[in-house]
Amino acid sequence: MVKQKSPQGNYVKKEIMLIVALIALVVGFLGGIFYSALQSGPTRGVQTASAPPQSTQQQQPGLSNEQARNILRLEQEVAVNPSNIDAWTQLGNVYFDTGNFAKSINAYEKSLALSPNNANVLTDLGVMYRRNGQPEKAVGAFDRAIAVDPGHQQSRFNKGIVLRYDMNDREGAVQAWEELIKVNPNATAPNGQPISEAIKDL
Repeated sequence: MVKQKSPQGNYVKKEIMLIVALIALVVGFLGGIFYSALQSGPTRGVQTASAPPQSTQQQQPGLSNEQARNILRLEQEVAVNPSNIDAWTQLGNVYFDTGNFAKSINAYEKSLALSPNNANVLTDLGVMYRRNGQPEKAVGAFDRAIAVDPGHQQSRFNKGIVLRYDMNDREGAVQAWEELIKVNPNATAPNGQPISEAIKDL
């Protein structure tokens, strides 16, 4: 005699299969979020030797609570004390990290108006100009940083990046990186590639 499968047994099996499928979807979703988090991170003042030009579209990532508090605190500080160089610089840094290019540029320019010989701020300003679709101004900011501090390696490296990828000036990029090698023969890009090899690739 052939045994008849009970409808209840079929229902239980289907329910278990649905639960297993749901768990698999959740695990896959969380794994994707974790992987994405590993791939992202702040890169203030640093460009990548082999990367194409970054998008000029203004980024609007969600602010963390800490970033929102910092922006509010710093905006209040510069409103009360507009001569606070450090507050303007920090404000530019927060806007840098949150992808608000225009406001970052404004804050850095305010900082530099008070203290024009800060090579690090000039370099960060140049990066923001680049991301805001203003490569000529970016090169100008890097040149100012180099004039202030001839040994400033990041500004020389970034200048080569903008010339190569944004302005299609290979000769200018090679010259910028050759000057960097004179400052530091062992200079490398953030990805670990020696600058000498980047020049050969060009």
